[in-house]
Amino acid sequence: MFAAKPYDDVLMEDVAEQAGVSRALLYRYFPGKRDLFAAIYRQAADKLLATAKFDPDRPVADQVTAALEAHIDYFVANRNTVLAANRTLAGDRVIQTIIDEECATLRQRLLDVAGFDARVRETVSAVLTSWLVFVRVLCVEWLVEEAFSRTELREICLGALWGSLGPLAPAGGAPAP
Repeated sequence: MFAAKPYDDVLMEDVAEQAGVSRALLYRYFPGKRDLFAAIYRQAADKLLATAKFDPDRPVADQVTAALEAHIDYFVANRNTVLAANRTLAGDRVIQTIIDEECATLRQRLLDVAGFDARVRETVSAVLTSWLVFVRVLCVEWLVEEAFSRTELREICLGALWGSLGPLAPAGGAPAP
């Protein structure tokens, strides 16, 4: 229901009815709508992370593109949920923790597979953290405004990453690992 409707339009009574359980049972496990949303959002984040595994034997750029596409697919398919987490509940600590943990996991996976040397690893970590926030904010803005195409969204996101990593490449080296 959170994916189908804006957060404010989802009522616990309707959720209980749709699930075929009593309101009392629903409230026993989820004291409020935010708690239910957080549990659903946590599960969705875990599923999304399961699709973003990186293989050291494949080109990193291809894997980053595939992971970005999976995230954009998720954002499109779950527009109202994404908007609720990033707009309506943006100040909620539990929701923000889920988002932060997802970003930290993605950052670590990228660091592990990319093979940057210790000299630049901390800098790359900071760049990846910033890039993941950039992607999330831009994707949310795209969902709301749709001022540019999905292809442009993808290319802007990838360009921001490769452009940010460019100065860290060895002299004459490629900007992406």
